[in-house]
Amino acid sequence: MPALNLKSDLANSDDLATLMEGIGRRARAAARQMALAPAQTKDVALRAIAERLRASRDAILRENARDVAAAKAAGQTQALIDRLTLDEKRLEGIAAAVEKIGALPDPVGRQLAAIERPNGLMIERVAVPLGVIGVIFESRPNVTADAGALCLKAGNAAILRAGSDSHRSAVAIAQAMSEGLAAAGLPADAIQIVPTRDRAAVGAMLAGLNGCVDVIVPRGGRGLVERVQSEARVPVFAHLDGICHVYVHGQADLDMARTVLLNSKMRRTGICGAAETLLVDRACAETHLTPLVTALLDAGCAVRGDAAVQAVDDRVTPASEADWRTEYLDAVISARVVDGLDAAIDHIETNGSHHTDAIITEDAEAATRFLAEVDSAIVTHNASTQFADGGEFGFGAEIGIATGRMHARGPVGVEQLTTFKYRVHGNGQTRPV
Repeated sequence: MPALNLKSDLANSDDLATLMEGIGRRARAAARQMALAPAQTKDVALRAIAERLRASRDAILRENARDVAAAKAAGQTQALIDRLTLDEKRLEGIAAAVEKIGALPDPVGRQLAAIERPNGLMIERVAVPLGVIGVIFESRPNVTADAGALCLKAGNAAILRAGSDSHRSAVAIAQAMSEGLAAAGLPADAIQIVPTRDRAAVGAMLAGLNGCVDVIVPRGGRGLVERVQSEARVPVFAHLDGICHVYVHGQADLDMARTVLLNSKMRRTGICGAAETLLVDRACAETHLTPLVTALLDAGCAVRGDAAVQAVDDRVTPASEADWRTEYLDAVISARVVDGLDAAIDHIETNGSHHTDAIITEDAEAATRFLAEVDSAIVTHNASTQFADGGEFGFGAEIGIATGRMHARGPVGVEQLTTFKYRVHGNGQTRPV
């Protein structure tokens, strides 16, 4: 197996172009082999990858320690350093996630539809791999393994570009993954890491590497996603913001509403599925508003509210118009009282990001309308917005959350990393002139 090129800098733009074109060509060649790989071979490879990750523990943790030390020296935030840091427990979790992906049903070759035409033609729609998937991510080194394993399971090749903060960790993880692929008889080039921190490499991927990249998936902050969505010349699976709502309907059970709201906001405040806005129906505001707002404040969450919410507690600060469209990713929430289901849906559609939105209600008709009319990738009834996660959906893991309307939407797991083709079976039929 060829060793990964660990150069972090390149002499000039010609060197970078040559490097990236080579990565693209090798990925395309590997994708053709991966598309034909039997399910059992892919699963053997994933188990081999998990074993190599464990066997490479010392090397991976050593490189991660270098990344963490560099991040601290650069004055990075504690939140970023925590996302970046690996230890034996976290590394074992990464290996175990790869094994779980290997245990999933093979998404390739599924018959999605079958049609028999009057002329005797048999037409079937069958799931096939997407091809070459470019994944651009920032500080979480586990994305290297999650993304690579998901792409592999779906018969694709992956080109991974880590952020500068996690570069050493990602290279070490990708090396172990390539070794696992080779041990199973699959092309090591099916998982490649871009070996340079040069930001121009991202531009090369977004341009498609001369037709070698089929899909781009960004995993990171708003700046990264905005750049990808603006510059990409290939399809993108992504979400820009996670402005998630919890709407407490007039027929909501108070205890349930309080429990679901606190979990939606406070379980982990920095993830895209965290609630950022609370909407309370005026029909239950007299009984529900004060307990809900007080619960948030007592849990350490800052509340920015309209006049009705401010009247609940002196700790509430006024909400501006910008607050209704802000993804805080912190222990902060905006809150307002709305005049019924229609007003709640209108607020979400006007200010939301089509990510994840929840209704809390015992009224089945209201729930049905909310689930049908709120145009978000994920809508929940009496359940936390923090279930917006591929693992919680039974996908094993996810490569990201997509809020677009083409192809994949919501958690992007192995099934979403396939497309389809039609197979037409005949016995000599010709089309009439």
